[in-house]
Amino acid sequence: MWSPTEEEKYGVVICSFRGPVPQGLVLELGETVQILEKCEGWYRGVSIKKPNVKGIFPINYIHLKKAVVSNRGQYETVVPLEDSVITEVTATLQEWAVLWKQLYVKHKIDLFYKLRHVMNELIDLRRQLLSGHLTQDQVREVKRHLTVRLDWGNEHLGLDLVPRKDFEVVDSDQISVSDLYKMHLSSRHSVQQSTSQVDTIRPRHGEACRLPVPHHFFLSLKSFTYNTIGEDADVFFFLYDVREGKQISERFLVRLNKNGGPKNPEKIDRMCALFTDLSSKDMKKDLYIVAHVIRIGRMLLNDSRKGPSHLHYRRPYGCAVLSIMDVIPSISELKEEKDFVLKVYTCNNENEWYQIHENIIRKSSTKYTAPSSNYGLIISLQLLRGEMEHIRREYPMIFNRGVAVTRKIGFPDVIMPGDIRNDLYLTLEKGDFERGGKSVQKNIEVTMYVLYADGEILKDCISLGSGEPSRSLYHSFVLYHNNSPRWGEVIKLPIPIDRFRGSHLRFEFRHCSTKDKGEKKLFGFAFTPLMRDDGTTLSDDIHELYVYKCDENSTFNNHALYLGLPCCKEDYNGCPNIPSSLIFQRSTKESFAISTQLSSTKLTQNVDLLALLKWKAYPDRVMDILGRLRHVSGEEIVKFLQDILDTLFVILDDNTEKYGLLVFQSLVFIINLLRDSKYYHFRPVMDTYIQKHFAGALAYKELIRCLKWYMDRSAELVRQDHIQEAMRALEYLFKFIVQSRILYSRATCGMEEEQFRASIQELFQSIRFVLSLDSRSSETLIFTQAALLNSFPAIFDELLQMFTVQEVAEFVRGTLGSMPSTVHIGQSMDVVKLQSIARTVDSRLFSFSESRRILLPVVLHHIHLHLRQQKELLICSGILSSIFSIIKTSSVETDVIEEVEMMVESLLDVLLQTLLTIMSKSQSQEAGEYVSCLLSLLRQMSDTHFQHLLENFQSKDELKEFLLKTFCVFRNLMKMSVFPRDWMVMRLLTSNIIVTTVQFLSPALHKNFTETDFDFKVWNSYFSLSVLFINQPSLQLESVTPAKRKKILDKYGDMRVMMAYELFSMWQNLGEHKIHFIPGMIGPFLGVTLVPQPEVRNIMIPIFHDMMDWEQRKNGNFKQVEAELIDKLDSLVSEGKGDENYRELFGLLLLEKIEQETWRETGVSFVTSVTRLMERLLDYRDCMKGDETENKKIGCTVNLMNFYKSEINKEEMYIRYIHKLCDMHLQAENYTEAAFTLLLYCELLQWEERPLREFLHYPSQTEWQRKENLCRKIIHYFNKGKSWEFGIPLCRELAIQYESLYDYQSLSWIRKMEATYYDNIMEQQRLEPEFFRVGFYGRKFPFFLRNKEYVCRGHDYERLEAFQQRMLSEFPQAIAMQHPNHPDDSILQCDAQYLQIYAVTPIPDNIDVLQMDRVPDRIKSFYRVNNIRKFRYDRPFHKGPKDKENEFKSLWIERTTLTLTHSLPGISRWFEVERRELVEVSPLENAIQVVENKNQELRTLISQYQHKQMHGNINLLSMCLNGVIDAAVNGGIARYQEAFFDRDYITTHPGDAEKITQLKELMHEQVHILGVGLAVHEKFVHPEMRPLHKKLIDQFQMMRSSLYHELPALDKLSPACSGTSTPRSNMLVSHSPMSPESIKLVHRHSPLNMLGTVRHSSSSLSSHTSSETGNLVILTDSSVGETAEDMYHMQASPSTSSLSSTHSAPSQMINSAPPSARGSPSLPDKYRHNRELMMLLPMHRDRPSSAMYPAAIMENGQHPNFQRALLQQVIGPCKPCSDPNLSVAEKAVPAAPSSWSLDSGTREALPFLSTHVGSILAPPVPPRSLPHGHYSLHFDAFHHHLNDAPPALPARTLRKSPLHPIPASPTSPQSGLDGSNSTLSGSASSGVSSLSESNFGHSSEPPPRTDTMDSVPSQAWNTDEDLETPYLPVRYSLSEPDVLETLKSQPCRSHSAPSGVIPQDAVNPPALPPKPYHSRLPNMENEEGMILEEDEKHRALHRKISQPTSGVKEEQARVAWEHGISEQ
Repeated sequence: MWSPTEEEKYGVVICSFRGPVPQGLVLELGETVQILEKCEGWYRGVSIKKPNVKGIFPINYIHLKKAVVSNRGQYETVVPLEDSVITEVTATLQEWAVLWKQLYVKHKIDLFYKLRHVMNELIDLRRQLLSGHLTQDQVREVKRHLTVRLDWGNEHLGLDLVPRKDFEVVDSDQISVSDLYKMHLSSRHSVQQSTSQVDTIRPRHGEACRLPVPHHFFLSLKSFTYNTIGEDADVFFFLYDVREGKQISERFLVRLNKNGGPKNPEKIDRMCALFTDLSSKDMKKDLYIVAHVIRIGRMLLNDSRKGPSHLHYRRPYGCAVLSIMDVIPSISELKEEKDFVLKVYTCNNENEWYQIHENIIRKSSTKYTAPSSNYGLIISLQLLRGEMEHIRREYPMIFNRGVAVTRKIGFPDVIMPGDIRNDLYLTLEKGDFERGGKSVQKNIEVTMYVLYADGEILKDCISLGSGEPSRSLYHSFVLYHNNSPRWGEVIKLPIPIDRFRGSHLRFEFRHCSTKDKGEKKLFGFAFTPLMRDDGTTLSDDIHELYVYKCDENSTFNNHALYLGLPCCKEDYNGCPNIPSSLIFQRSTKESFAISTQLSSTKLTQNVDLLALLKWKAYPDRVMDILGRLRHVSGEEIVKFLQDILDTLFVILDDNTEKYGLLVFQSLVFIINLLRDSKYYHFRPVMDTYIQKHFAGALAYKELIRCLKWYMDRSAELVRQDHIQEAMRALEYLFKFIVQSRILYSRATCGMEEEQFRASIQELFQSIRFVLSLDSRSSETLIFTQAALLNSFPAIFDELLQMFTVQEVAEFVRGTLGSMPSTVHIGQSMDVVKLQSIARTVDSRLFSFSESRRILLPVVLHHIHLHLRQQKELLICSGILSSIFSIIKTSSVETDVIEEVEMMVESLLDVLLQTLLTIMSKSQSQEAGEYVSCLLSLLRQMSDTHFQHLLENFQSKDELKEFLLKTFCVFRNLMKMSVFPRDWMVMRLLTSNIIVTTVQFLSPALHKNFTETDFDFKVWNSYFSLSVLFINQPSLQLESVTPAKRKKILDKYGDMRVMMAYELFSMWQNLGEHKIHFIPGMIGPFLGVTLVPQPEVRNIMIPIFHDMMDWEQRKNGNFKQVEAELIDKLDSLVSEGKGDENYRELFGLLLLEKIEQETWRETGVSFVTSVTRLMERLLDYRDCMKGDETENKKIGCTVNLMNFYKSEINKEEMYIRYIHKLCDMHLQAENYTEAAFTLLLYCELLQWEERPLREFLHYPSQTEWQRKENLCRKIIHYFNKGKSWEFGIPLCRELAIQYESLYDYQSLSWIRKMEATYYDNIMEQQRLEPEFFRVGFYGRKFPFFLRNKEYVCRGHDYERLEAFQQRMLSEFPQAIAMQHPNHPDDSILQCDAQYLQIYAVTPIPDNIDVLQMDRVPDRIKSFYRVNNIRKFRYDRPFHKGPKDKENEFKSLWIERTTLTLTHSLPGISRWFEVERRELVEVSPLENAIQVVENKNQELRTLISQYQHKQMHGNINLLSMCLNGVIDAAVNGGIARYQEAFFDRDYITTHPGDAEKITQLKELMHEQVHILGVGLAVHEKFVHPEMRPLHKKLIDQFQMMRSSLYHELPALDKLSPACSGTSTPRSNMLVSHSPMSPESIKLVHRHSPLNMLGTVRHSSSSLSSHTSSETGNLVILTDSSVGETAEDMYHMQASPSTSSLSSTHSAPSQMINSAPPSARGSPSLPDKYRHNRELMMLLPMHRDRPSSAMYPAAIMENGQHPNFQRALLQQVIGPCKPCSDPNLSVAEKAVPAAPSSWSLDSGTREALPFLSTHVGSILAPPVPPRSLPHGHYSLHFDAFHHHLNDAPPALPARTLRKSPLHPIPASPTSPQSGLDGSNSTLSGSASSGVSSLSESNFGHSSEPPPRTDTMDSVPSQAWNTDEDLETPYLPVRYSLSEPDVLETLKSQPCRSHSAPSGVIPQDAVNPPALPPKPYHSRLPNMENEEGMILEEDEKHRALHRKISQPTSGVKEEQARVAWEHGISEQ
């Protein structure tokens, strides 16, 4: 059975419990639980964290704690019985733990480690506190440390400051607001000081100054390393004041043995001293630590003969010094000791020994010798501060080491009453002795004894230094051969006080002989008594003592024999008649001097003081003795305080009349002496004396009389020093008076009570009289009044002993009332007056409510006066806060009500006024003080007080003024944040008081200012206050931790809701006056509704309906509400307010309200558009706030901007967002887009002189000026974006304006700008961007993207996979779709994000420019990719059965055209697709397009050579012609003939007759064009390239003959034909088609393959340069087991460096690999390499279609129908557009030059290329070692005139794909160069281009124009910089594969050859001499050189590539060339 627990109520979880049982409560380690019931080893209860969830948990998982249970039963509360500090530490650590981990995540590592350290300390301190083993002092200390650390951590973590009192958290309800404010201040201060509040708070109004803190030096001798003495030594340390030239401390002595260790083994590590009691003044002096080393041993250290070894002398050895000023900075902050090394210097002349330290300090280096090494005394020092008791507590370790306390000579700054001391310090100064008939001077040693009166030697009364025990005799050190020694040695004589009187000192002088016997001979002595006959001690002075002769035989047994003799001159004068027949004769020529200093609390050297204490001995001198007391030093007086006071009162009693005034004066002098900080500690001694020892029962009468007499005379006297002194002594005088009266009453049973009261009354009258005097005329009187006021509050306590509270209060009121009430008495007097009032308020008297009733009015009166004048505000606030503090803690309710009433009447108004003034000056400290006072007062006010207050206003104006002031102060309170952000307790209390006050005041507002007396100002002030209140950061509980929120809600509730209700009800009370607040309050109210508190929203949103309704009633519409709401909504949402819930609630609540209205339709549409705006604004804000990418932000901004323009027509907001968008573009460096964006604003402006106001960053100016500025800025941005064509029209527009104004200067500037832009177009390189289509599917996308498709303009060099990667990183949650089909509804509606991305090809609008032959390509390239609104992508597919023989018959193209909402580029880099169209292109149409494109390209190129636009270098033309002719000869056009001219096709497709004719005509035309081309070629060809020309002619003949039987017209064409046929319009340049069978193979060591290796090794170094020359196509002649579809599958993908071409493919060669084949990981190996070997060449500027459509992959093993096995080159001027599907790397990185610079030809070619290709640098590729001459055949053409190349053209990068390794031929023994598959790449600097086009048509003559080459029509040069990559126009002859007959198109990209190319039987070629580079593989010549051997001819081994030699081909070319020449 479960039974309720009795004791077990509260516990802590000591092991985490996962709650695996039914009803189990999951608990974490350290959680606290409240236990309700128990049952058999289980408890049932709740976790304090989650009080609503009950559950069970095992008993043994819980550690029980004692707790207090209140309200037992169902709703009981449990509070743990532990120290509140422990509870706080526990809660704080739990809170910190969460934040601490976040610090690590946010990389705030420094704070992370600091906090960890502090948390560990807290846990440790908490453990100590819980242990319960600490003393009270230790508990206080631990709590202090805990709170300091808690406050430090809270501050650094940005948590709230905790106000505390005595280390415990205070409850804000229990104390006044003023006190709470002070606690916050002191807590803040303690955090900053990292120390807690000083325990004893300083007396408030400057009563007593703080005691000076004594300093102490801890010194420890570590070792004496420079000890070469070899004898024992004494080291004396002392402090020395250089300026005074004296020793200020005792000496500390260390005795060392001859090894340098301590003589006493117990002293090891204990040779330390504490030099105590140094004052702050001492610390500023030039102090030194001095160390004297005295050795003990022979007379002379280095002379073993001098003196016997058994006699030891003390001899000076060396000295060391250390400046304290130098070391203090380094030790003052340290908590531990720091080591220093002191060099020990030796004295050059012993006579100077007494001042050796001075010489060292002054650096008189001639007088001492420095040690040979740097070693010496090693000491450690530490500076300690505080009283000795404190030091003993703080540093117990020091005292455990047996430290020698070394005191200051003389008294410290503060003399403590219990400090008993009796030390006489004696200094052996000097002596003067006779030589005594000796030839050398004596070695004199002084021995000293202390003897008592009876001649007994006092034991242990001589101390050489602290650290060693005292001794009975003293030997001085001996100075060698010196008759006038000076010692300067200080000895302390700690003689017991009872032995002091009668004792004397005797000094004996001996000569220490260094002869063999070495005895010490006595030759004289001196003596001195310690006390004089008059009872005074030996004075602090130098005493010259007489020296008396004697010898060893003299006896000192009878000391009386010499004590009768004079000891010194003064003594001699005292007894002149000394008989000369005494035993001891004075030696008149000899003298001996000592000095003494007494530090004694018991003995005095003062005669006057002794005379006073023994006044009865001199009755006639009493007046004089009393008068002399003033001249006695304070130290002497405090030593004998009690005796002096007793004496004074005895004298007073003896003769009051005669001595009364003198005794009074003496008493005043002594009392004032104790005010001095040095003697402040003696006040308790005085108090104790008055309480316990004072016996002057009659004294009060005389004291009162004298006091009154002084006061009464204050008006007359000019000198008032003695009166002021009496005033300052008032407190103690009253203590004496009251104590005396008590003693008298006690003795006489209360007699003379009336007379006493009367005399006190009279005394107070005198006090009032003094205060009422006008002091303005007399400065001395001011000081008297000030002294009186200062001491006055101190007498209250004394008076309360004799009088009732009311009586004392009346005395005080009268006195305070007598002060002049004007504020002009003078600044200083004001302060004194207020300080006196302040101390009155702080006194015990004021804590009685009876006295407060009397005193409060007068106090408030004075404060009111000062506040009115704004004087002494800080003191006034102090007084007020003390009053509130007292009232708050007062227990009598009725009194408090009365007092508050008084304060409200007197102070409320003036407080408000003062606060307004202070706040306007923003004096924060004063503001804080007064705010706390005002809040204290308001908090004390009850309903009754408010009623009285409001009733007391005479008029409505007064009330209005009061309300305005109050509201204004409250508003300022919230605006100015008077209290820092982390003063949460203070801020919440303030809010609570404000809301309560507003609730009291709002009825008055409603009652007085609503109907006829409506006052807009008051209402507006009220509303503003309410709005500010609800929006306060401190009240937004959503942002705080749950625990804190619960705490706040439990204490105050949600104050926002309280204020919202108040606000709503007041709004409803307004009635028809609501219209006054429309639209003014819309913004503020909207701000309130955006507060994330559902209740506040529910209350406040309906107000908008109300506003709409009222405006509708008044104006017939609610345009104002609409406009204001939209404006404010924008700014508020962008500030971070509002959320999705708000949007829904806003629509819901308003639509519900509007339903019933007549204006429902307009209302609903308005609310709908506002919610839609909110949707966009929230999207916009989320984008801006998050770490979103630029694209998202820009898209969001465009969306919002369009909404403002199109839907709600807010021009100003529209313009704001234009500028925001422009800034975003600039930040992303989208300059063209930024320009287009600004253009939107520019278009809104007219060329008019209309003035425009200041707006955003624009000044106020005319419309014309603003438009001009905008135009200039836009032109500048177009320039930066290299979109000069867009800038030129603006330049013209500006020019027209300037011309019309005759502003020729600006006109000239703008025309030059325009001209510069034309130059830039021609000269600067520009990249053509890629375009990508992106579909955003799924509901997780932001509103503006959801289920839409866009086309995006890519960044420079950005290829498809890079773009895809960028999009996926922008939408990390998105999934990339792997097919291009339109998604179905399941995807559109799902809660996810799908991205569909593929590249598209722009369709330019401006076709005309592109068809003009002579327009330079740089110009055309712009129009190809700008102002584009339509894009397309193509997908190849087979319709019907696939033709195995010639699949081009059935290959169709599906073409999709996308139309955008706006053309690109525009205000964004992407626009939405508006429309899509789908068409299918038949195989025949496809063929037509391909041939047509090729013809156009040839025509353009030939025309450029004919018109000399291309100079000198004919390579480009050679390559192009070679490509077309070679392809045609080898089956390119033939495949088309086979496909479409055959009878079956013509019969089955009767409708295609016209198209077939067209194709035939195009072929005719091609042959014709080729003829013209060859004629031009012949004209320009270099002699060395003649063989190539000859070969071309031969092949051309073959081509004609192969076409002849099909096209008989061809034979009529002459190859040398000049002139060209008319170009057909719309012709697109095309390659000849080729069949799949015609792919040729590459020889393994051919340069091409070398290139491949380079490509492979340089990790995709595709480049500008490589693409510049186009792409490599690797094709084989052999029959390939690949269908056309296989070709498509080999194309590149977006995720690899895809090979889709720059130009959109013509119909038969579209990039259409399925995703699996597009380089995705799933691509099967068998396609990995093919994909990149084959290059598909799209036509004109078409991007390859999406390259996504899968086509069936079939393999067919066709047999070869060709016998050509050599690789030929197809190089052509690639189209200048970049391929969307190539990576940035491939666009930007040129392949390595180093591998090609191996041949002289290459080297010479470099300058030419660098000129043309510009300056993009590439990572170097390791050079291959190729034999010299390797390329000679190909490069001969370039050897001449290369240095005359034309200037660099802006190169357009023609993109290249990476080509992957070709598997080795099965016939070859090794699989690739260097053991790796050699890679064939079109990217390296080979300059090899794709399929029969090349860029190297540059002539070597210097051109007349720099832009000539730009006229190559199909070629755009578009890179950002001039490229410099040395990249060589290498010519490899490649036989054109037939496979491309059907795939030929605009050449631009190298596509991978199928890796499944079947190795065919090699035809035996004619034998050729081996090339130099074949020498490495002698045995393979046959195998590799012959690709298709007969016996392998018919074997279909799939997917292998065999590699032929290139030597054969070269030889053939040579033979062909020679043959051509011979024919000619």
